[in-house]
Amino acid sequence: MILVVDYFYMVLGAMLALIGLMSWRDRSNPRRHSTALFWWMYALIYVAGERLAPAVAGALMVTMALLAGFGGVRLGSYGQRSDAERQASAVKLGHKLLLPALTIPLVTVLGSTLLKDVRIDGLFLLDQKNATLVSLGCGSLLAVAAACWLTRATPLQAMRESRRLVDAMGWAVVLPHMLAVLGLLFSEAGVGKAVAHVSTSYIAMDTRLVAVLVYCGGMALFTIVMGNGFAAFPVMAGGVGIPVLVGVYHANPAVMAAIGMFSAYCGTLMTPMAAYFNIVSASLLDLKDKNAVIKAQIPTALALLATNAALLYFLM
Repeated sequence: MILVVDYFYMVLGAMLALIGLMSWRDRSNPRRHSTALFWWMYALIYVAGERLAPAVAGALMVTMALLAGFGGVRLGSYGQRSDAERQASAVKLGHKLLLPALTIPLVTVLGSTLLKDVRIDGLFLLDQKNATLVSLGCGSLLAVAAACWLTRATPLQAMRESRRLVDAMGWAVVLPHMLAVLGLLFSEAGVGKAVAHVSTSYIAMDTRLVAVLVYCGGMALFTIVMGNGFAAFPVMAGGVGIPVLVGVYHANPAVMAAIGMFSAYCGTLMTPMAAYFNIVSASLLDLKDKNAVIKAQIPTALALLATNAALLYFLM
């Protein structure tokens, strides 16, 4: 294979390391040393990858959580253009500004479909196990190059903007990864079996409709509590999806899994625990109400959840 996903993890790690260096040198940041340490530790996890001992990786994540929890990650200065300069650039470029953003999905789709089976000298061009992720990485790098070309900005300015956005998101950048691991921990601890026991003991799932409602609703509720659909999925799939929907009602496992995950995403729209999507976006938009995004999404989330339950009932 010529392009493997590990290369892009290395690139991401290098970017985080550079963000840490820029934070270290930013004297306007009152917590510049702890902020830099936070991003350097995160960079090490990406660069070292599977070569890092699990205990060391866990210690790094705990240390990062402590740094963020005690206010060690702060904002600094980012060498931004003035409002007048940005407005003039936006007027000049117009809708061309959308080209870098559209480059990412376009390259991702092309790479994961048309280029997936392409070989060069007998080697696959893309990592067969992670073709979509590799295509996404290529699309992201091309989008940065396109943005620099359009705006006549330098790669250094792109890194400054990357640091500004990453600092604005702060600790929430790490939250999805931690919550995904939490789902695996719950599964290993037998939470799925406990859910199955409670569900079958106290809820009469002797009809398919009730089983579907418990499964879809449980996916959303667990996601609301844990903030991540990947954390909720192994719990509800192991507790209700596989033993009840598949085992009793002979549901199609693929349909059960796909619609179940979509139901979990409905919970993502309704919880502040999904800070990466709901709280950070409110912060980036300078909204006075931190829960404004969630309040706007609740009607859509409930409608989608009901639709998912109906689809699962008729399609499973």
